[in-house]
Amino acid sequence: MGILNVTPDSFADAAHLTDAARAVDAALRMEADGADVIDVGGESTRPGAEAVSATEELARILPVLRGLAGRLRIPVSVDTYKAEVARAALDAGAAIINDVSGLRHDAALAEVAANRGAALVLMHTRGRSQTMYAEAVYDDLIGEIGAELRGSVALATDAGVRPDQIIVDPGIGFAKRPAHSYGVLARLPALAALIDRPILVGPSRKSFMREAVHDRPPAERDWGTAAAVTAAVLAGAHIVRVHAVAEMVQVVSVAEEIRRAIDH
Repeated sequence: MGILNVTPDSFADAAHLTDAARAVDAALRMEADGADVIDVGGESTRPGAEAVSATEELARILPVLRGLAGRLRIPVSVDTYKAEVARAALDAGAAIINDVSGLRHDAALAEVAANRGAALVLMHTRGRSQTMYAEAVYDDLIGEIGAELRGSVALATDAGVRPDQIIVDPGIGFAKRPAHSYGVLARLPALAALIDRPILVGPSRKSFMREAVHDRPPAERDWGTAAAVTAAVLAGAHIVRVHAVAEMVQVVSVAEEIRRAIDH
């Protein structure tokens, strides 16, 4: 899954793709580089980020989605927690809703997915961007994440979303200290055993690896990201969400060969 942030305050992109034409070109490059999905986001959800209105979010993403219509052969995901935004994005050609709140911010999002038959990614987090680190307290890291993700899945299925539409994301870096994010990567099989759904992992350029990469800025964390992506694939992740698509396609391909050799 290639990340296409069309926000002026993306934490990890050196070039902010706020111009729709540039964003469309970037998406087409990601597809050419081997992406299987493009994830378009119009609101930064990094820790401490300010929320934006649905109107502003739509003004950022709709020109991009419309520009990709008929040109992109792979599915498009919309990274939003707002039902209004998801509905309009699906109308403009998106096929997947990627909800970083796990239906905790706007429960109506589940009805949108159910009514439209869209795939739905449910990520684990706690609180909002401004407060998530204060809630990063766990007695049983994997057990609590698993239970809270099962709660999100239940909200979705209760609204009519089919289980086979649902993907879960443990939320690397969201309401998690660095040790928690490493713990999730290290114990992904245990989490998978608690939730019988495909798993998406999004470690790309995130701050949990900052100390390990000697305080390099986000745009210089692709080597660290490669290590995290390898760990995720070996641990059974089905999708990885990344910025540097061409490089990570190679990483995933080699990691998959190693995983196959382990399995046999």
